[in-house]
Amino acid sequence: MSRRVFAIGETVFDIIFKDGKPVASTPGGSMLNTAVSLGRLGLDVHFISEYGKDTVGNLVNDFLRSNGVDTGDACRYDGFPSSLALAFLNRDNNAEYSFYKHYPEKRLDVTFPELTGDDIVIYGSFYGIEPDIYVRLKPFLEQAHAKNALVIYDPNFRKAHLSGMDIYRPIMMENFAHADIVKGSNEDFENIFGARTAAESWQHLGGDCSMLIYTANSNCVELCMTDVHDSYPVPPITPVSTIGAGDTFNAGLIFSLVTQGIGKAGLKHLDAGQRADIVRSAIKLAGHVCMSYDNYISPEFAEKLSAEN
Repeated sequence: MSRRVFAIGETVFDIIFKDGKPVASTPGGSMLNTAVSLGRLGLDVHFISEYGKDTVGNLVNDFLRSNGVDTGDACRYDGFPSSLALAFLNRDNNAEYSFYKHYPEKRLDVTFPELTGDDIVIYGSFYGIEPDIYVRLKPFLEQAHAKNALVIYDPNFRKAHLSGMDIYRPIMMENFAHADIVKGSNEDFENIFGARTAAESWQHLGGDCSMLIYTANSNCVELCMTDVHDSYPVPPITPVSTIGAGDTFNAGLIFSLVTQGIGKAGLKHLDAGQRADIVRSAIKLAGHVCMSYDNYISPEFAEKLSAEN
């Protein structure tokens, strides 16, 4: 059996605007974006999410399947439209969003798969802390821990949710404890902890995870472990859109873990070269996706990268 990746997250259909005009439309959602890049790289990736049986939902499902993503574990609901996200790019090509969502009362109504120790689970964003979702997700994360699957958590926590911190913080702290790798941005950890550096963020995590990967926009990427603090430069680029950058960074991280054969037990024994490969792979994929309006790596780039590995 090939090594499986389970990506769990929200599904939206993105309509992207620049200077007040629509310039692109594409299936989106942070973990969907990650899953598509991994599917294009030929990994055995499964997407666990929820979207409607309407025209938009059919477009999303067909798109995922055509890009090698298994949607057999997704929830397809009746009577409610699939979610939309309008993304408005500013002068720096960073996006501000307006969301349109209508869900059935029973959320994420799926039977979660049985995991093995070879599997990787990645999840995060607001989807990972919504109470109605988390009550369904938590037993799966506990199963992942029991089976020694490798768990990656990306909080992707934004200022818009700060007013609900009393509700969300306890769930996030459980998520940090479930994770083997936490990947987040400087903005995430400033919002969550008030931390302004990777070292402060690692201290707040309190040893719950084996590894922190801390991104600081175009400045650098830092990797923290017990007795390890690495820093890696980010090559300068002029982005077309940064919408899928963090999600594709996650895909590069997972691609390196799989190609290097690194599982949960191996994380604590990585040498400097292995750590560098993980981060540089992530930076490379994120940089590529910033050069188009797509939220995932191109098929041509994926083919080239697969051939190199």
